[in-house]
Amino acid sequence: MMHISFFLLVIITGGVSCKVCSYQDVLDYLNMTVDTSVFKLTRPVLDHTHTTAVKTDLILYAILSVVEKTQTFVPFVWVTVQWKDERISWDPAQFCGITEISVPKGILWRPDLFIYEMVEKDDSPQNPYILVTHDGTVYFDEDMRVISTCKMDVHKFPFDTQECSLSIGSAIHCVKEIRIFPFSNSSRATQFSREVMKTQGEWEFLKMSVESSNISLYDRRWELLVYKVTIKRRPLLHVINFLLPILFFLILDLASFFIADHRGEKLGFKVTVLLAISVLLLILNDILPSMSNRTPLIATYCIVIFALMLLSLLETILVTYLIDKDSEDELSLCDSGEEKNKQMKTKDCSTGIKKQNGCSYKVCESEKKHELLTVDDEVNYSSHSRDTNALQLILDEQKKLQNMMHRHFGPRAERYYTMQSSAPKRR
Repeated sequence: MMHISFFLLVIITGGVSCKVCSYQDVLDYLNMTVDTSVFKLTRPVLDHTHTTAVKTDLILYAILSVVEKTQTFVPFVWVTVQWKDERISWDPAQFCGITEISVPKGILWRPDLFIYEMVEKDDSPQNPYILVTHDGTVYFDEDMRVISTCKMDVHKFPFDTQECSLSIGSAIHCVKEIRIFPFSNSSRATQFSREVMKTQGEWEFLKMSVESSNISLYDRRWELLVYKVTIKRRPLLHVINFLLPILFFLILDLASFFIADHRGEKLGFKVTVLLAISVLLLILNDILPSMSNRTPLIATYCIVIFALMLLSLLETILVTYLIDKDSEDELSLCDSGEEKNKQMKTKDCSTGIKKQNGCSYKVCESEKKHELLTVDDEVNYSSHSRDTNALQLILDEQKKLQNMMHRHFGPRAERYYTMQSSAPKRR
């Protein structure tokens, strides 16, 4: 019984003697709660000749937008930065095995890294903490929405491939003070980006390459870590919205040659198609940049089709003008011909009246009637003119017979013949 009581006492006293540790103990040991300015004012080295090695990793999480007009590339990236703070260290055995702590990022010094191509301030949510290990290694992770400039070649638009760079470097510290190294090589960065990629939209992510570069200015040299993102455009939307409609308009313009030229329908149709092409060109102008090294092929394609349709419109205007002028010439010739015919007929009639008053009058009268009558009336009038000629011949023969009787039988026989011819005949 005494042995059991002694064993319980030992367990109780041993449990009471166990040490309880917290993160605050580590901060107190490092004097971070007393004066934090010591840790964030200067570069974290004990000897100024030491170089701070900064390791950086960048993973592409999403492609938010690519604006060709302003030549801007907007990705969403995960950035991880690691460096060594020589003023921070503790023994995990003295603090219950604590190997790392998280502290507000405003407490410690951070390398002044920024993206050279970034043109606007990041407004995405910020990570307020950084992670510190027992040997002084500091990790800082941050998600960034980067609005960066990118030199784009839109010559093969919409079948183009773009390569945009994100250059990470220090603003103040040169190579003697800070060296920048990548966490992952090009293949690992490409693989990680493809695994976590969430949004691509119009663009397809191809690869990401990592390389180091240096810039020199004012006898100082800075080291950069350049991430080159290669993306390819998906052209289906632009083919449906631009290439095919413009081709269809050209086919409609060619088909308009089968429209009749009267009433101006053909001309109006061509003008309408040309205005539709102009609207598509305005939309294309809002997409493509104003200044470019080479003219985009799609712009050349649209201009050539626009020029062909403009030539077709001018040809239609010219043909319409020639047809109208030809019609006016024909009308003027007909009017002049009719006036000449009237003048000639009037002249012939007047000369005929002077020569033979009865015969010429009848001929002119028949010509006038022949112009006004129809085909059936002309046939009836021709038969009537033949009867009139026969009667005229009978009258001539009768006059000859009367003259002959006057010569042979004297006035009495002529009077008797006249009375006999004028008396009514009995049936």
